[in-house]
Amino acid sequence: MMYVLIYMCVYLIYSLPTLQKAKRLGSDIPVEERDRMIHRLPKEWARGIMKKTGSAIHISGQQHIPDGPVLFVANHGGDFDIPVLLGYVKKPFGFISKVEVKKLPIISEWMTMISCIFIDRKNRRQAIQSIRKGSLLLKEGHSLLIFPEGTRNKGGELKEFKTGGIRMAKDAGVPIVPVVIQGTADMFENHPRGIKPCDIYVEILPSMPSAYVSGSDVKELSKELRGVIQASLDKIKKVS
Repeated sequence: MMYVLIYMCVYLIYSLPTLQKAKRLGSDIPVEERDRMIHRLPKEWARGIMKKTGSAIHISGQQHIPDGPVLFVANHGGDFDIPVLLGYVKKPFGFISKVEVKKLPIISEWMTMISCIFIDRKNRRQAIQSIRKGSLLLKEGHSLLIFPEGTRNKGGELKEFKTGGIRMAKDAGVPIVPVVIQGTADMFENHPRGIKPCDIYVEILPSMPSAYVSGSDVKELSKELRGVIQASLDKIKKVS
């Protein structure tokens, strides 16, 4: 675990010149191209983290990701879900993070650059503003990832899906892409001594078209997404 933490810190310091260049990118660059440029180093950093853990990443379904902005909706097994998805999902995306992370130097600046949203779940008014900001980012052409369970399930039963994040896709009129991840909790949360190298499986499921999302009830969308993710999780567990 210490080796992984050292790598993370050293790489962040190494990234400072690139971070400054990213901040100076002109606003005339198309959103999709700009995101690819800015996300290049964070993706390398995330893949490097996973390589240091010794885990093998098995990802399928990249062909299901449509062009343009999307909302990725994933189950939340463990802390390493973010580096796995950030490093190995081809389309660049920002994600929703708890507001406490904003206090971390360098990493919080990179998160802002890749269009992450910091949310204070204890402050309902601020949380609503964060959801509105997410909708605006999607409308501008950026993709986002949410974990609608809110907290890690540590590889156990899926928690209920909250509707706030899913509403962003409906308000912005973008497709929803369900994502299933299995194995990160066994690698860390459920392993008492540091990090255990594991096989981690990621499956990107067929997307829900924007017209379907816009015309659906958010609560029903939430239930449907939880259902398809649970079904895929069950299949992965049988195979692995």
